[in-house]
Amino acid sequence: MTLWEMLLAHNTRVVLTGVSLLGVASGVIGVFMLLRRRSLMADATSHATLPGIALAFLVQPLFGFSGKFLPGLLLGALFTGLLGMLCIQAIQRVGRIREDAAMGMVLSVFYGFGICLLGIILRMEQGASAGLKGFIFGKTAAMVTADAQLIAWAALFILVLVMLTYKEFKILCFDEGFAGSQGWPVRLLDGLMMGTVVAVTVIGLQAVGLILMIALLVVPPAAARFWTDRLSRLLILSGAFGGFGALLGGWISVTAADAPAGAVIVLAQGVFFLVSLLIGRRRGLIQKALRDQALRWSIRRQHVLRTFYEALEPRATPEDKTLSRLPFSTLLQARSWTRFRLGLMLLHMKWRGLVYRHPDGSWGLTRDGWPEAARMAPNHRLWELFLIHYADIAPARVDRGADRIEHVLGAALLEELEALLQQEETRVPLSPHPVHWGDGI
Repeated sequence: MTLWEMLLAHNTRVVLTGVSLLGVASGVIGVFMLLRRRSLMADATSHATLPGIALAFLVQPLFGFSGKFLPGLLLGALFTGLLGMLCIQAIQRVGRIREDAAMGMVLSVFYGFGICLLGIILRMEQGASAGLKGFIFGKTAAMVTADAQLIAWAALFILVLVMLTYKEFKILCFDEGFAGSQGWPVRLLDGLMMGTVVAVTVIGLQAVGLILMIALLVVPPAAARFWTDRLSRLLILSGAFGGFGALLGGWISVTAADAPAGAVIVLAQGVFFLVSLLIGRRRGLIQKALRDQALRWSIRRQHVLRTFYEALEPRATPEDKTLSRLPFSTLLQARSWTRFRLGLMLLHMKWRGLVYRHPDGSWGLTRDGWPEAARMAPNHRLWELFLIHYADIAPARVDRGADRIEHVLGAALLEELEALLQQEETRVPLSPHPVHWGDGI
């Protein structure tokens, strides 16, 4: 049987469709859990579903159903999952216990109770063939059309619910106190959100199992967070990562005979996270390194420009300042630069058109460089003024502190400091660096 025939097979299409829709729904609702810092709540509730599955298997024959009746098993999982969530909130509010401790207690107690019930079921006559262990590790390959349809309807319901309550969930995630002060039903919204998480967890038991279900709720939102800070885009990206990751994992499990589908789906989600961690446009490591490097070059460039300004400031006219030059040795002693770093910076600034090099080896500011230097020095002095007035730092010691923070000066604060500078009687030193500039060239 060729790969193409395998992909066109009915069972394969059912599996891929089911896990993809599950990935989309999990990724979307997982965003709100990530923003509320409740990602591990999904892990606790997923483990809390195990005793519900076992109890449903034991109770269903009393009502004339088979113990393996899937809707009944899922209803049992939903019941104990919601019960576990309510227990976490009750322990946290009544017992004044931290949320992480409450989740740890509920997770361990409910899961332990479920394992005990499974032990009882396995000793029963029909227990060995019940297949309940599949809910722990997942049984994606055994998914049938009815399972895929159930996941599809549940995912559609969750997506519609998120669209209808988008504004309410958004304000709940970012400012719960403000939502309560405005009369929003915070507890009701919180319960609705957590109930949606439990519902996604329950429908995902067939695909990846209760142990790995946490990955579908946590990994796609975490991966999407590296690309954007806007909630609407975060929801779209997280749903896309969840869906494509599940589809990729399902496809790999189809092509590799011995690959467990649930584990491969989680590994595929991990690949999406790793790629986002490295090249994410907003928070990726590579982008962060590039931004940090650009900031360092900008700071060094500003320091060089300010050094030129302080040396050339006594010149009579802007033309004199532009035509005047400084020897390389004079620039070198202004700060703790190395020859290599200063030379590299000057070449960089020459490429940007801010400085020029004379044949005799001296350096001067271009007509574009002088206005830039004239902007840098006043900013530095305004920061010195700010530190003297508000941080109680002596004028003789203020220069180093201003060097570190002047590059983040905002426009509003600049206007305030400029107004303060006009009223200032004490003159801030032009340059605390003990450098003899000489007359220049």
